[in-house]
Amino acid sequence: GRKTRLLKGLPATSTVEENTAAGVSVCDFNVTVSPLSSEGVAILPAIVNSNPLTEAFDIESKGGLEYRVVTTGNPVLDYETMPKSFDLQIFVEDTTGRTDLNVLTIRVTDKNEHPVFRGNMAIQTLTIYVLEGTRPERIYQVDAADPENAKLKYSLLPATVPFLITESGAIFSTKEFDYEKDPHCYFLNVTVTDLDGLNSTKTVNINIININDERPYFTTKQRIYRIPEEQSPGTIVANITAEDPDDEDSTSRLFYSIQSSDRYFSIHPSTGVLQVTGRINRDALPLRLHPNISLIVQVEDSPSSGHASEMEITIIIDDINDNAPECSPSAFRKEVNENTPPGTFLIDLRNYCKDIDVDPSNNQFNFTGLSGFGSNNFALDSTVSGRLVMTGTSDLENPANPRIEVYTLTVRVQDIAYPNYSNIIYIYIRIKPVNEFFPVFSTLSYIFNVSEITKVGSSIGRVHALDKDWPPPVITYSIVAGGGTRDYKNIFWISPTKGEVRILARLDYETTQKHIFTVQASDQEKFTTASVTVNVLEVNDEEPVCSPNFYSFQIPVSLAVGTNINGFRIECQDRDSDPRSFRYFINEGNENNHFTFSPSTGSNTSRLILASRFDYESGFDTSWIYNLRVYITDDNLLSVRDKTTYLIETGTVTLSIRVIPNPTTAITTTPAFTVVTRRENVYSASAWYVPFVVTLGSLLLLGLLGFLGFLLVTWVRTCCPPAGKGHRTPLIHFIFCVSSQTMTKLNTIFDGEARDPVTGRMYEFNTRSGARRWKKSNEPLQPVLAGQVTSSATDNSGQGTDRAEAASKKEPSEKRKELTAATKPATKPSADQDGLRLQRQKEESEGRRLSSAAPQGRN
Repeated sequence: GRKTRLLKGLPATSTVEENTAAGVSVCDFNVTVSPLSSEGVAILPAIVNSNPLTEAFDIESKGGLEYRVVTTGNPVLDYETMPKSFDLQIFVEDTTGRTDLNVLTIRVTDKNEHPVFRGNMAIQTLTIYVLEGTRPERIYQVDAADPENAKLKYSLLPATVPFLITESGAIFSTKEFDYEKDPHCYFLNVTVTDLDGLNSTKTVNINIININDERPYFTTKQRIYRIPEEQSPGTIVANITAEDPDDEDSTSRLFYSIQSSDRYFSIHPSTGVLQVTGRINRDALPLRLHPNISLIVQVEDSPSSGHASEMEITIIIDDINDNAPECSPSAFRKEVNENTPPGTFLIDLRNYCKDIDVDPSNNQFNFTGLSGFGSNNFALDSTVSGRLVMTGTSDLENPANPRIEVYTLTVRVQDIAYPNYSNIIYIYIRIKPVNEFFPVFSTLSYIFNVSEITKVGSSIGRVHALDKDWPPPVITYSIVAGGGTRDYKNIFWISPTKGEVRILARLDYETTQKHIFTVQASDQEKFTTASVTVNVLEVNDEEPVCSPNFYSFQIPVSLAVGTNINGFRIECQDRDSDPRSFRYFINEGNENNHFTFSPSTGSNTSRLILASRFDYESGFDTSWIYNLRVYITDDNLLSVRDKTTYLIETGTVTLSIRVIPNPTTAITTTPAFTVVTRRENVYSASAWYVPFVVTLGSLLLLGLLGFLGFLLVTWVRTCCPPAGKGHRTPLIHFIFCVSSQTMTKLNTIFDGEARDPVTGRMYEFNTRSGARRWKKSNEPLQPVLAGQVTSSATDNSGQGTDRAEAASKKEPSEKRKELTAATKPATKPSADQDGLRLQRQKEESEGRRLSSAAPQGRN
């Protein structure tokens, strides 16, 4: 919006005193709005920024368009710790879009504050302890400060106490205290005052500590105590008492403790009461062997560095009947066969039970209370022996028995002595079944009638067998014989647990009308077998097969109606249908119905007939190629009603007919087969990585080829350096350059000469290596060093290569001679040769022509 002066009374500077409470007004101002502003202020005055940042101020409305800046109290302004001045930016906007932003400067003024105590005196009442007999000395240093850093003055009340305070705040005692004569406690009021008279006061408590110089002594005379075991924690064993001569006029303040290591007892440090703190088990080690416990009790008149006395007491632990007989294990499991005879001994319980009480009168027990469902089949020989024997039969298949597989028995083992503690023993007798019966099928022979079009995996029936054994055993079914054909080893599958029979391969009535196989039912030990016969029911599931199924031929446009086209006929067969059931019709491609089959029904053969003439002149016919799709169905003998319920199969034949306009010669057709291969590239979204990998591999291959090319060029330049910047040999001749240099090293003697048939000039050559050069004017035939071979000899490396091969067949001795001759220095060129250097440069430009003309020169 437009910036306009809307804040009346701003900018301004105001002051506020430190520690001002929340809600105190700091500055008032008004908002002046435009006369066009119907609703007044759009954005109320607000503090949008402050320097430094603070939340100590806020803006409140006084009503109408009058506002004031007030303190928030959070934080409380402090002159000593906070900034002394704040610049508040106040923003306002009216409804017409005019805005104003002004600054209010608030200065914080100092205020004289009360002095404050620091340290312990600032948070609590200070207590000071002074030992009796201590010489006068400083006992405490008061720590106080003034917020304005003014000088402070310390004072102490009441003035009659034997203490004083210095100008620095140090409190001193003025006498040596006697605990028995002087008060035991003093209360001092310490006041600190600033220069303006503001003060603060704190209270200090000073306690005088008594000093012990006499050894305490025990007043208890008993030294031996007897208690029963298993006393609960807190049980009082003895009350140990002692006295201190230093406390004759008051109750003795003594401290009791047990010096010897002990886990069973503890003594109260103030009262001397000896009590049980841990479990005392007379039946466990070490008390089982040593029931007497010795304790060293100590009394001292100060927790540390005082006077002490010691006394030894003995505590005897007596045994009680506190343990019930226990059996390990507490639950017994026994397995017996279902045909176990009565009177069979099962288990002796006394071998597994005991009572751990030490006293023989407390560890005797007996066995009683044999109970549980089916307990009448078992009994105890006697209450003392604990021998369990079987008294009844447990045949699981016997109708008189409840077919219980597990008997749960309970026997009580009980103390003879009071209070007759007891435990319950659980005995689980499992009756082990004995396999006595064979599985029996519900019938010895099963017959299943199955349609030949039944889907693979379908269930065709179920066999079932029962076993009289209890509990009923798990019967497993399997095919043990039959169920296969020449093509399939297993046509049928049986569920091992349910006996459900399924087919694994397609049934074919025309191949096999009946399948017989043997199934077995086994209870893992015994087994029985049954026969299964599967009758395959015939269904029309074979489609007509015609020959040929594809034919292509040409016919003239003037062919007469009713003509058997090219004598063509099809012959069809169906493995499960009568030849009279065939029906022929053209389903596709028969434009204008020019073609038909005769007969169309009731025969396994039919001829292709032209049904109507072609008419291209009037435009009635436009297509010259007819691709006919012929359907052959086997439903001719079915009624209309049966066609809706019976399965109908269809065969197909494809015919391609080309109409020839006005043929002049007879066209013969030859049956042929056309193989049509369709290929379709389909991109799958899930194979997104294929183009990525192909692209990445192509880039890497191109990079590798480029790197290899770079290495090849570098090697060529190293092996065949250019003759000079001004006369570089084209790169295409690098092979000849290498060969030329190699041959020149083998033989550099030019021992022959010839005339170039193209230029007519003379050139020299080596008869062995093939090296050549233009013959210089007025220069006789002489040997030349390998390093002086001209570029023309290098370019004409074709013949040099051939002669190098001939030279390579020399004997090693001859090669050494030639190499020796090549290393000899050449004769110094004559003076006439210097005059021909310019001419030689021109001749070198024609060196390229020499390479093409050299073969003719050699001839």
